[in-house]
Amino acid sequence: MSESTPFIKDVPDGDVKFSVIIPAHNEENYLGKCLESIAKAAQPFKNQVEVIVVLNRCTDRTEEIAQSYNCVTLKNEDKNLSKIRNAGAALAKGEILITIDADTRMTEHLLSDVERYLASDQYIGGGVNGNFERMSFGIVVSSMLLIVPLLFKYGFISVGIFWCYKKDFYAIKGFNENMLMAEDADFAKRLKEWGKKNGKKFGTIKNGMITSCRRFDHYGDWVLLKRPGLILAYLKGNNQKAANEAYYDDQAR
Repeated sequence: MSESTPFIKDVPDGDVKFSVIIPAHNEENYLGKCLESIAKAAQPFKNQVEVIVVLNRCTDRTEEIAQSYNCVTLKNEDKNLSKIRNAGAALAKGEILITIDADTRMTEHLLSDVERYLASDQYIGGGVNGNFERMSFGIVVSSMLLIVPLLFKYGFISVGIFWCYKKDFYAIKGFNENMLMAEDADFAKRLKEWGKKNGKKFGTIKNGMITSCRRFDHYGDWVLLKRPGLILAYLKGNNQKAANEAYYDDQAR
């Protein structure tokens, strides 16, 4: 843990610039690195960043780690990432909302980039691209097997981290709680459409994150070639069994 975390809590709404929302189900092996990366990115914004960790059915040290970093914590029982993220957003006091997964690390300039994009008044918000912590030909193939069909359905892909003003998050009603998978692509599509109505663009911050390969480590780098049914599950977005395996059960942690 950093000797002095820049995260704040229990302050008036107007004093918070960024609210960073993290869904977390038994993330003791990853959350610390995620929070350290946010702490570095928050250094130019002293006393302006809150981190909200939504504790989803945690039975490990996730809550302890979150509290050691002065995070706002909320317990949640849903097996639905949209509901989990929206629950975190409901507590947010910041002007700008950012969502990030617990096994992802943001780069140290990300918050500054988000502020710059939004301050330009050209962007409604957006997403981030970046790198896996390791790469292989199998990961590339598996990723493309999922990305290409989602591109046809949603028009583009931006995953891992999303950012926008809180007012715009609520204008599009947050994440779609009827979707159990690919809710991030759906959110991005609706945010882009909302931006177009307001004469603004959807932005993608390049090289803004590093994400873990834990599911590839567990299921194998060629997982989507071996299990094409998962691609259909992502496209449909409402398969609870597939969603449980992908996100909510513990075998890949």
